[in-house]
Amino acid sequence: MDRDVITPLTRPAMEDEANRRAEWHAYHSEKRIGQQWMQVNMLARLDVRRVLEVGPYLGLVTAMLDNAGYDVTTLDLFEPPFERPQRPNIETDLTTFEASEIEGFDAILCCETLEHLPWDRALPILTKYRESGARYLVLSVPYEGFQLGWSIYFNPFMWRHAFSLKKLRSRKTFKVHDDPWGHKWELGYKGYSVEGWEALIHEAGWTVRERTFTHPCRSVFHLCERAD
Repeated sequence: MDRDVITPLTRPAMEDEANRRAEWHAYHSEKRIGQQWMQVNMLARLDVRRVLEVGPYLGLVTAMLDNAGYDVTTLDLFEPPFERPQRPNIETDLTTFEASEIEGFDAILCCETLEHLPWDRALPILTKYRESGARYLVLSVPYEGFQLGWSIYFNPFMWRHAFSLKKLRSRKTFKVHDDPWGHKWELGYKGYSVEGWEALIHEAGWTVRERTFTHPCRSVFHLCERAD
């Protein structure tokens, strides 16, 4: 199955074991796995126990959080398409939810999620995250600003290399995906700067404690703490 067609509208297809396994391997690629590791690693030095994971999709990060000993609850628009681990899920719409629905968590993980909503929806969501009482917030969104990546590996039996260069995206307008569930914006394109994103974070009442980037899955991460 073409993984691009698996959306909430085609969620029943995920009940087929072969389809689900194919999607798991397609989505959790070598390229993406470091980005998902980073989501958990951002919590390593924090005194947190109860974690809300927004947008768990196939549950790899959920499983890592659970295995690491965090008391994790997921949040999504629909029931997650995985059976293990069995964790509580809050079914709600990020565009209409209330802060009271997500009270009681030490940290909120919202990674690779907000870019699926219009830019002007981000501030109200970030504000409600703060109003929930959570002390920490881990955010990640795609980053397509100028960047250069190069790596090489070899041994007596094989070799491989990877090279990537992103430039001039700041002069280009982001093309919204045809898929209604696709990306509405990405940082690095015209009108969507890292500085502008951080201004929204601050306006919502958060202080940025750390900023980092992942590669080759190009995202920018922010570890935030409630300003008050």
